[in-house]
Formats: sequence, structure tokens, C-alpha cells
Amino acid sequence: MTSVGADHDRDAAAPDRSAALAEAIAQVQLSGAMFLHGEYTEPWAYESLPTQDATAVLAPGATRIVIFHVVVSGSCWVEAGSHKVWAHEGDVIVMPYNDQHRMGGHEDAELVPITQLVAPPPWDSLPHIVHGLGGARSELVCGYLVCDDRLFDPRMRVFPPVFVVSPPEGPARSWVRASSDLVLQQTSQVGDDRLAAPTDVPQLLLREVLKLHLAGAPATDTGWLGALHDPVVAPALAAIHGDPARKWTLADLAREATVSSTVLDERFRSVLGLAPIRYLTGWRMHVAEDLLRSTTLPVTVVARRVGYESEEAFSRAFKRDHGTAPSVWRVTG
Repeated sequence: MTSVGADHDRDAAAPDRSAALAEAIAQVQLSGAMFLHGEYTEPWAYESLPTQDATAVLAPGATRIVIFHVVVSGSCWVEAGSHKVWAHEGDVIVMPYNDQHRMGGHEDAELVPITQLVAPPPWDSLPHIVHGLGGARSELVCGYLVCDDRLFDPRMRVFPPVFVVSPPEGPARSWVRASSDLVLQQTSQVGDDRLAAPTDVPQLLLREVLKLHLAGAPATDTGWLGALHDPVVAPALAAIHGDPARKWTLADLAREATVSSTVLDERFRSVLGLAPIRYLTGWRMHVAEDLLRSTTLPVTVVARRVGYESEEAFSRAFKRDHGTAPSVWRVTG
């Protein structure tokens, strides 16, 4: 793998990272609402609408939407494609590309299409699903947001198809719960075919969740969101995000961006403050964190998914970056 000396790279963990990321995310234009309240009892499982159908139902005319679920109580699994995660009380599940997904509880259950559980719009009240066979109960509040920003462009693959954010104990976690309660209380019918809900709450909620999820992404203190729109940097980012397991070299990434290696390296450093290969390593660690935190995949599988041929090599790289082995970080991180 071609590498460029990192001695000229600015520190990606600069103290102003959180504030810079919050400011950048605040510039992303979002609109949407809460749309579903679900109470599920074991055993239960359902499958969502296909991507285009869900967009047409929730936001006719929109290019793409982001779906999220707040786990008010209980726990559940969510699967999009081959990516399966678990979420528990207080967590927020995000499907950034509105991929068709499946959701269920701890016990095996028949997969039921969502169309069998909720009537199509227009709705005269917030749809309320009660589904399952009476066992242990899980409650979720679901929302959507419309956003055309490249942050949610599936070609960029900034996010996995589904991810879970666990706000830390304290004000952040309490705020998430209070927000979902507020929406349930304040959603009301304002016309024969329209509901009114506090739309600022879903926007604030997703912004907070994105900050928490992206806090570990490389170079978020140096215009990372803007880099998604850069004509030179963006194609290389899309290549890295789309296949972090590939043995990328600087020359490979330059070909993706249709520029020389020198131009790509200079542009990366100018826009992100990082050399391309250092960004690649940072992105791999970010993806590994997500897999370790929200899945039960063995460490050796996580290693392969982020470009390491052996668990030992991955563990060494992870420990250099995090100060602890991935198996330990999974428990304590």
C-alpha cells in the first residue's frame, strides 16, 4: 500500500472537532416529521416498504428520505441487506438511505409486510401499530426526514445501510426520550388529509444523532462535509466508503478521481488536512467501531470487512488508534 508521510497532517482529533462538526451538520437542510408509533410484543417481525414506495408514501416528490426509529422501551433487531444490528431502550436506529429493511424481536416470528399492519395515508391520527403475540413488549417511535445533501447520497456511502446510536447516559439520552414523548403528545389532525407534528423535534433529534455517530470519523474538524461536494476529493471518498476492505493505493484512488496522485494528495491535504491513505486508515477504524458496537460479528470478520487480512494485524492497528484491543473496546468503549 502506498503511504504518504503523516508528519504534515493536521491532528484529526483537534479540540474544536465537536463544535466544528455541529456547525457543519447544522448547515444540512432537513425537513420531515414523526410518522409512526409501534407497540410490539414477542414474537414479532415485519418488513418495510421498498425504498421508492416508502418515499412516495411519506414524502411524495422527494428524491430521498432518511428513516429513523427511537426505541422507547424493550429491544429489537434491524436488518438492511446483510447488515444486521441490535438496538435497546434509549437507542436511535437510523436508515440513512431508506433501504428496505426488516425488524423484529428476540423470538422467531413470521415476517409480516408493513402494509398488513398500517393503512395507507391519508391518516386522521398518528398511525399506531400494535403487533405480536403478547410476550415481552418493545415500543418504538418512527420518523423520517427529507434531505438532498450528499451526506445522504447512497453513492457516497458515508454511513452503513443501518446503524444504531446509543446516546450517553445523562442529558443526551433523557432528551431523546423526552423528544419522542413530546411528538406523541403534540401530533394532531389539522385537516382531512394532514397531520401536524412538531417538525423541529425530528430535525434536532437527527442532528444530535449524526453528531454522535460521526464524532469518530476522520477529519470532521476540517470541512469533511464540504469535501463530499469537492470534484476531486469526493470520488476518492466514494471509493473508500464504498469498499473500505479493498487494498487501496494512492494511485488507485487518483484513478477514481481522474487526477494524478500528486493532485489528489495535495487536494486531500488542502480540504481535509489529511493524506488520502491516512484518511483511509481513519475511515476503516470508524467503520470498525460501528461494527464492534452494534453487531455481534467476530473480530476476525470485522477485520476482513475493513481491509485487514488477519485479526492480529487489525488488532495492532486498532490498538494504535484506540489504545486498547478491539475485543476490550467492544465491552468498554
